[in-house]
Amino acid sequence: MLMQGFPPPPDARVTLANWQEPPFNRWSFSHMRELVPTQRIPRGSGPVTPLPASPLPLGEIALHRVDGTRASVDEVLEDTYTDATVVVHGGRVVLERYAGETAPGTPHLLMSISKSVVGCVVGNLVERGLLSPAHLVTDHVPELGPSGYRGASLRDILDMRSGVEFSEDYTDLDAEVRVIEQAMGWRPASDRRVPSSMYAYLTTLGGTGEHGGVFDYRSCETDVLGWVCERATNTRMADLISELVWSPIGAERDAEITCDGAGTAIHDGGMCATARDLARFGVMLLAGGEVAGRRVVPATWLRESWTADPDILEAFARSVSGPYLPGGWYRNKFWFVPREQHVVLLCLGIYGQMLYVNPGTGTVAGKLSSWPDAQSPAMLQDTLRAFDAIGAALAGAAAGPRTVPGAGVPTRH
Repeated sequence: MLMQGFPPPPDARVTLANWQEPPFNRWSFSHMRELVPTQRIPRGSGPVTPLPASPLPLGEIALHRVDGTRASVDEVLEDTYTDATVVVHGGRVVLERYAGETAPGTPHLLMSISKSVVGCVVGNLVERGLLSPAHLVTDHVPELGPSGYRGASLRDILDMRSGVEFSEDYTDLDAEVRVIEQAMGWRPASDRRVPSSMYAYLTTLGGTGEHGGVFDYRSCETDVLGWVCERATNTRMADLISELVWSPIGAERDAEITCDGAGTAIHDGGMCATARDLARFGVMLLAGGEVAGRRVVPATWLRESWTADPDILEAFARSVSGPYLPGGWYRNKFWFVPREQHVVLLCLGIYGQMLYVNPGTGTVAGKLSSWPDAQSPAMLQDTLRAFDAIGAALAGAAAGPRTVPGAGVPTRH
């Protein structure tokens, strides 16, 4: 058993060097505060948004995996290293599962689902006139002037279309996505010189091309965006999330976000939350940015996100993600993927974190996982098929497209 004993034996210890590797990640993703510093994201004192349970035998639903074999929903959840799953339909929890180290009250690492939460913070700051997608990054963070972010707009980094040099190859320990983890405090320091804070590392990034080009997934874009938000408001990200998102959605429990040695939140992937509160975030998105009549995310921000113009579709199609998610797009820190019932909004994180919002079937599904590898196209597609099958069963095969309240029907121009 991992981390059992006083002290645990060396081969059972979860450390900075191994916490993202199997089997250690099944423990670590549900115990982040025991590995690295975290900041609390208070839920506030407002009412909790109710999620009454009405369990249904949805685990028995059959589907075809991406390899053509048949499986049940339960088998897909088991085979994709699920730590927690919560499915909501009609305001009720219809399926809920926990495994490994994760329980209903356990904050689990969301990885890059955090980016979508930060995107909602930005939408609110734009609505308040504190930010504009047309602003240059350096308007708010002049320290990035000598870096590859010179000339980049907030729109470029919201849609991950800057020309900054940053490799997201998780299998390459020399790739920038792995090196930045040393600055974050997520990985032990190596022999190479890496700044001891994340913001200092961002200033060292160079450029490879013009801004506004092809979609290229770069986690650093959201870290820059978080820095911009903090500068524009003189408020740290943990408190911005609490005020603008977490408290308004009626979260049941406080969330957390990991931070580096300088107290900087890891905006791109450090947020930790329970599966039920992740589902509440998804229910808000399904309702067009509202909870119990309260506006959480501006309707115009979500309408813009759901609308794909030819430019953004082409930028995505030309990217490495295009063949895996055909017809999709990335906007304002959300993924959008056409499915049989409707275009689905996704919030995705490595090692199998997913929030699935399908207006066509009225289904919200949150899945927290500990895949053995950072990325697995087969596990991603099997999970999508499982949630599609659940939604189709709940809504009925004849369910027609639904409008997202306050956001409008997803469109392409």
